[in-house]
Amino acid sequence: MSDQSRSLLRHDVRHGTRIARAEFVRSVREYLQDNRRIIGFLVAFLFLGGNLLFMLPTVYFAGRTAQSASTVPFFGPAASLVPVVLVLFAALRTVERISGVEAEALMLTSVHPRAVVVGLLGAELARLALWFGLPVALVAGVFAVGLGAPTLLVTGVLVLLPLACCAAIWGYALGLGVLRLLRRLPRVRRVAQVGGILLFLVVLIGSQLVGQYLALADVSLESLLSVLTLGPVVEYVSLAFVGTPLARPVDATGFVVLLGLVALTPVGLVLAERQATTLWFTDDVVTRERSRSSPDTPRETTHFAPPKPFAWTQAGGVAWGILVRAVRKPQELVHLITIVFFAGPFVGTFTQAGPGSETSVILLAGLGVVLGAYLSGAAFGLNPLGDDRPQFPLLLLTETSPKTYVYGRIVAGLTVGLPVATLVPLVALTLRGLPQVAVAFTLAGVVACLAAALFAPGLGCLYPIYDAREIWGTESVSPSMLVMMAFTFVVIGGSSLGLVATWFLLFGGVGMSATVAVALGCYLLLTGGLPLLSSWYALRRYRRFVFE
Repeated sequence: MSDQSRSLLRHDVRHGTRIARAEFVRSVREYLQDNRRIIGFLVAFLFLGGNLLFMLPTVYFAGRTAQSASTVPFFGPAASLVPVVLVLFAALRTVERISGVEAEALMLTSVHPRAVVVGLLGAELARLALWFGLPVALVAGVFAVGLGAPTLLVTGVLVLLPLACCAAIWGYALGLGVLRLLRRLPRVRRVAQVGGILLFLVVLIGSQLVGQYLALADVSLESLLSVLTLGPVVEYVSLAFVGTPLARPVDATGFVVLLGLVALTPVGLVLAERQATTLWFTDDVVTRERSRSSPDTPRETTHFAPPKPFAWTQAGGVAWGILVRAVRKPQELVHLITIVFFAGPFVGTFTQAGPGSETSVILLAGLGVVLGAYLSGAAFGLNPLGDDRPQFPLLLLTETSPKTYVYGRIVAGLTVGLPVATLVPLVALTLRGLPQVAVAFTLAGVVACLAAALFAPGLGCLYPIYDAREIWGTESVSPSMLVMMAFTFVVIGGSSLGLVATWFLLFGGVGMSATVAVALGCYLLLTGGLPLLSSWYALRRYRRFVFE
């Protein structure tokens, strides 16, 4: 490398460091600029921090009792999966967030693309260190105290740093390559958006089913994971235990892996720079096709006409527009994946009970009611102000009342959730020979969907999110995690309680005593009053919305 090349490299690294610092500071300011977001972080910190505190004594005693690295549970498979997980996570973050920089046109005309790549990677590593580095350092510190070897923190950082940098750079290059592929093949983008979500659902449900199978079957999990163990990677990670009681004989393979990581890091940086330059300085297929078309060519204009029954009311027309936008941009519904964490255990119970048994059919019907109620509110109602804000300058100047927009979201949610909540129990229980139970569960599903659809907009207006994030190449606004958690617990808990009450009152032989009547009255009052109050609050927020 010539002196000029080294000078340019130092120049780009210096500018990249400044970009990384600016991006990181901007991210922290975004986190702290909203008081409600700060409250959300505090709640999450208390919840996750509480779990971490309960886990620390176990980590301490694990360090006290550990005799060698081989006695650490799943050390080999976990060490082998670390580089793979880091590369895939970096690629996912690239596709989702860091494929570009703020004020991209100005930045790319001021500095070299290599400086922008270094800045984006540095800022992302700093963010990840802030979110994950502190908890990991706390756990490692407690383990080192229990082990009686404080040097573990130093050697662990020295081992993890080259691995993290190499994985981040190659994951970034992989993510940029995926974005280039999606840009070159526009049809693949739509398939990837839907297929990625479906694959994630399959992985989540499959992992829960596998976990239940391993818990019940006489199979050793460690023997299954031993297939994933990579000897050289394990030897490299074992270098972190040098100077501690867990130290194993040093193998030259670990140092070979270290040299490989050091050598692959600049190669990955060059590859990422070329991928980023091609991505940032070339137009996609759609842009080129539009530029080739003559501006004088008349375009055929089509009138947006919703079909019946949506065309009967203005709220129906709004609902149809929301549904069409969801079909065109399915990544806006990515927040619905959270229901899988609750539905997964029921899938395992369903398979254990037997697909044709009466218990499994009743569970399937109840799951359909709960899922339909969840979709009725969560699909389009948990962030109405954030979703509609780009169109508010036009919407608020029309003669259409805010009630139409709120009711439009309610109708759109019912269009998605009501068929699930009614058809699944009606078909499943009727085919099983339980028509009375089918009718009761279907009516319960209708009530649950109406309550959830009315409840969601007010809860979403209570804590709106306006900042768009890039997910799978398209910017979208997702609801707050606090709103999602509150809605999920209320709807799943309320729907499940309603189904249990319906079953015991109609088919379980429970008589209508004074206590039962009072409890049922309180439940119906909450089921009807809380959604009505929530929808009234949503209308009030729409009517009093002002631009800051």
